[in-house]
Amino acid sequence: MPDDKQKHEELVGQLKQPGWRLKTGDSEPAAEGTLEDVARAAHARKQSGDEPGLVHRIENAIELDLFDLEQLWWHLGLPT
Repeated sequence: MPDDKQKHEELVGQLKQPGWRLKTGDSEPAAEGTLEDVARAAHARKQSGDEPGLVHRIENAIELDLFDLEQLWWHLGLPT
């Protein structure tokens, strides 16, 4: 299992790759597209006071926890 630094580097390397979905409590996904698209959408939800939601990789259902999302936000220069 990769350590946190390896996992973060792998996720950063996937920011431009499509095939990601942000799921919220709503029946429809809040966002779909690249990992960057859904990370930004999750960040916008958090900034507006909503729960960020769960990020899934569409083809194999990888879930990102809040720690992983916050690290991606940091990498993208978004405030936590």
